[in-house]
Amino acid sequence: MTITDPTTTTTSALDAARAELRGRLLADGVLIDLGSPGLYGRTGVFERVYTAVDAAAVRSQADLDAEVLRFPPVEPLAAFERTDYIASFPDLAASISGFTGDDRTHRALLAARERGERWETFLEPADLMLTPAVCHPVYGLIGDTVPEGGRAFDIVGDSFRREPSLDPMRLQAFHMHEFVHVGTPESAKAHRDGRIPGMRALLESFGLAIDVVPANDPFFGRVGQILARNQVEQSLKYEFVSPVYGPDHDPTAISSANLHEDHFGTAFGLRTADGEVAHSACLAFGLERITIALFAAHGTDPDRWTSDVRAALAL
Repeated sequence: MTITDPTTTTTSALDAARAELRGRLLADGVLIDLGSPGLYGRTGVFERVYTAVDAAAVRSQADLDAEVLRFPPVEPLAAFERTDYIASFPDLAASISGFTGDDRTHRALLAARERGERWETFLEPADLMLTPAVCHPVYGLIGDTVPEGGRAFDIVGDSFRREPSLDPMRLQAFHMHEFVHVGTPESAKAHRDGRIPGMRALLESFGLAIDVVPANDPFFGRVGQILARNQVEQSLKYEFVSPVYGPDHDPTAISSANLHEDHFGTAFGLRTADGEVAHSACLAFGLERITIALFAAHGTDPDRWTSDVRAALAL
């Protein structure tokens, strides 16, 4: 959803707060406006804090001894299909297209471009999707059977969700650092539940006010409303929220702890050592959201942050 343009007369107080933060981040040289809502370049000061946040997240999960995996920002269409993401979030998905035509088609494309028409219609689907969730590729690499004790993965990468917004906390292109466990129903739940207190303590050590609340993903359509309600009722998702825009507005999610149950185990044919369908769970640190929350809370000059915050981030 695109929020109200802050230059219009219908601007709400929340929109004004979002516009103020966005303007400050741009004016102070933290972000660079790339001309499309939710897409920004990042300067050295942003990268300094972003890198520190990521490193702190890794240190906090070091005892997992997780397998480190890194994936490109695109995934094969066939793998994307197995996740069933398009059924739940069609409005957020985006595919890659490329030109496969001949000279005649190229001339038609150039003519359409010259007339100011949309030339993208001359491109063909490339069987690639922009990755909406960084953990997607891992499930197809595990094999048929998960060993006893399960497997843990350290995954970070690019995510893209087609959700243009002027809210600087809602980006179209962003990064998640996820710590995924695949195993039994009990081990997956223990991974999710057992690490919530530590995640909260870490984020609070950054000087952020944090609450942990049940939440749901933005499922699409009428059926999605039922899925969202079930997700909350079954406590499958918790979000770590912070009042980025002040106490008068709803807090913003900056990380999450998610229980997938057997969704990916069923989709990818994953079994535990005793032959049951594998379950999975993940801890997800929203790296840009945490970083921007820090700038919102402490100002845009990290050298002027309090010593305890800088110590927590090893800045």
